[in-house]
Amino acid sequence: MFCIAAEMFGLLFFVLMAHTAYGDVSYSFPEEMKRGSVIGNIAKDLGLDVNRLSSRKARIDTEGNRKRYCDINLNTGELTVAERIDREEICGKKASCVIKQELVLENPLELHRFILNVEDINDNSPQFKQNVIQFEIQESADKGSRYLLDEAHDADIGMNSVQTYTLQNNDHFILSVLTEANGGKYEELVINKELDREQQKEVTLILTAVDGGTPPRSGTVAIHVTVLDANDNAPVFSQAVYKVSLPENSPLDTVVVTVSATDADEGQNGEVTYEFGHLPESHLEMFFLDAVSGEIKLRRFFDYEEESSIELPIQAKDGQGLASRCTVVIDVIDVNDNSPKIVISSLNSPVPENALPGTEVGIINVQDRDSENNGQVRCSIQQNVPFKLVPSIKNYYSLVTTGELDRELLSDYNITITATDEGSPPLSSTKNIHLTVSDVNDNPPVFEEQNYRAHVQENNTPGSSICSVSATDPDWRQNGTVVYSLLSSDVNGAPASSFLSINGDTGVIHAVRSFDYEQLKSFKVLVLARDNGSPPLSSNVTVSVFISDENDNSPQILYPSPDGNSFMTEMVPKAAQARSLVSKVIAVDADSGQNAWLSYHIIKATDPGLFTIGVHSGEIRTQRDISESDSMKQNLIVSVRDNGQPTLSATCALYLLISDNLAEVPELKDMSHDESSSKLTFYLIIALVSVSTFFLTFIIIILAVRFCRRRKPRLLFDGAVAIPSAYLPPNYAEVEGAGTLRSAYNYDAYLTTGSRTSDFKFVRSYNEGTLTADLTLKKTQSAVDDFEGLDAEINDSFQVGLTKYLCFNGLGFHIKCVFAFKVDRCEWQHALKKIT
Repeated sequence: MFCIAAEMFGLLFFVLMAHTAYGDVSYSFPEEMKRGSVIGNIAKDLGLDVNRLSSRKARIDTEGNRKRYCDINLNTGELTVAERIDREEICGKKASCVIKQELVLENPLELHRFILNVEDINDNSPQFKQNVIQFEIQESADKGSRYLLDEAHDADIGMNSVQTYTLQNNDHFILSVLTEANGGKYEELVINKELDREQQKEVTLILTAVDGGTPPRSGTVAIHVTVLDANDNAPVFSQAVYKVSLPENSPLDTVVVTVSATDADEGQNGEVTYEFGHLPESHLEMFFLDAVSGEIKLRRFFDYEEESSIELPIQAKDGQGLASRCTVVIDVIDVNDNSPKIVISSLNSPVPENALPGTEVGIINVQDRDSENNGQVRCSIQQNVPFKLVPSIKNYYSLVTTGELDRELLSDYNITITATDEGSPPLSSTKNIHLTVSDVNDNPPVFEEQNYRAHVQENNTPGSSICSVSATDPDWRQNGTVVYSLLSSDVNGAPASSFLSINGDTGVIHAVRSFDYEQLKSFKVLVLARDNGSPPLSSNVTVSVFISDENDNSPQILYPSPDGNSFMTEMVPKAAQARSLVSKVIAVDADSGQNAWLSYHIIKATDPGLFTIGVHSGEIRTQRDISESDSMKQNLIVSVRDNGQPTLSATCALYLLISDNLAEVPELKDMSHDESSSKLTFYLIIALVSVSTFFLTFIIIILAVRFCRRRKPRLLFDGAVAIPSAYLPPNYAEVEGAGTLRSAYNYDAYLTTGSRTSDFKFVRSYNEGTLTADLTLKKTQSAVDDFEGLDAEINDSFQVGLTKYLCFNGLGFHIKCVFAFKVDRCEWQHALKKIT
């Protein structure tokens, strides 16, 4: 009930004061309030937005205090009691108990200082140092003699401290209460009536001390008086107040001061002893007083930051109990014995790497409990980091960036903060801060190569891998995760995706289809590398795909025709000499490179030593002069091989007739006619004989008239080898050494013995150079004379008329006539026309 009444009393006298002296807010409230009790609404008093207290990280910081006595309610802005507040424990007997606190807000940084005035309540009863006060008083003591009593100690102050003393009613003593200069009260026992040892040897009294609280509290002590012979002199100190200064780092057993008191009495009545007056327990543990010498020594270290001034009450008593008092005042001298304390009030980590210079990433608070210069602190960080400390309010610093951050260059920073005070010698302390840099997607993927080349063999297996691309991104996690894809493009009119595919995770490129070198030799695609950042970044690279040839095409023989239904026959003059050109095998290969390098070989021949073939040209020549003993019909089997691995080949058959005239070949004369064409052939022969007779007669007449004129030579070209250009497909180009026809030769071929029926055609051109010098037929003088002088007589109509064909279907041969007209040479060619 007493505690409840005391608390109600405190609440009744609660005073909330807010003033603007130096911008401070002051609150007064009684001690011993319950935890969580409301002191006041600081947000309202400072005009702060209650809704932003939480986002601005509002908090209470102490100013040099080890304990935090109040908290702030972030929802209401009210200050509440954080823990038990005992004014006597905090401030002792000080008249004013002030606690300095600070309200810190961030974003932007604000600092508001406020003061808590803790008011005293009557929660302590007066207490005497001893339970019994012993006095030995001479019976000769005069009326009015005074005896100093131990004062009662009340931890409370003001009206709650000791206000009155009362003495139990008795016949010999009264109580006198005196007030000191500092307001303290002490009491003296005054003899009101002389003592008579014979009547009463001992007197016991009850002394009561009462404070001024409501309700009042009291404490009692028994006074036991032993009546002795007279001791009428009390000890007297040499000084009423002893003042001394002592550094706070003084070693133990240091003599603080020596007090001295003298007593005019002699003997036992003049022997003086010293003792402390009423002291807090902490002071009793800190100092030692020699009861005989009065020497005060330091027994425990004291701290200027805890207490800057100490008062020690000293009593001197003689042997009979007479006493006097003095005060020892110790001024504690501050020593630079406290290193600065670095407190990280706020730290924003990680820091995005795109943070602009000047971005605040942390708030640093530096504290030093020393005073004056010993408490002045300078704060700094190392020079090799893109951060700096900017002084802010009071002892607060802002840690801000000074340059651009790049996580890919450095992702972590260990910042060492050094705080140094201005004491002598100076003290310093350090604190390490670990800051990490968060990633921003600021780097596109980069390919390891500027372009890629892939080589794939034709006829590859679909789905096989042909190459791999790789791109790296120095960013972190998803910002650095690379995904590959093919950019949309066309290859030979088809989408690139129908040729290639790419693994999005590994960058391995696969062939979707099987390639054919003969259709597609190379192509290019674009590969895109994209990261998973937001927004994503990308880059691309060109992949050139080269298809390698495979020997998958056999040589194709263009001449002679590989058609098995007919065979080719070439006429070889009997006068052909060694190394004469007889025919030429023409072949091509759709492959390329060495796979298309063709070589020609005679694998079977009627007379193996008669003919040879150029390994690379395919030209068939005689190895020696033709003799009469050689067979008229020569069959050659020619193999054409390429140079691939494995080698592919093709064969053809070539039939050669060694003859100057087809009539010499008996097999040709005996060939019978098909029943289906015999009748038509008969009519054709009659028509041709009639026309021939007319022209021969006309020619004889002309020869007779112009017999004497200059004759022009007649050249015979029987046996000339001709290969028609029609045998060359239009899609084959002439390539030296690759098996195609050389432009130096122009052949015309005539089917003569392939069937019972024959074909004929016009020859577009004839290159005289196809005949070697030794194959040119000899000119006869009679032939020259026969044609001399005809150019003046033959007109244009005759020239046209002579172009008629003389055709003997049964014989199946052709006649070449050369006449010297106004033009140098006119060649008539007659061939068999197929009769259908």
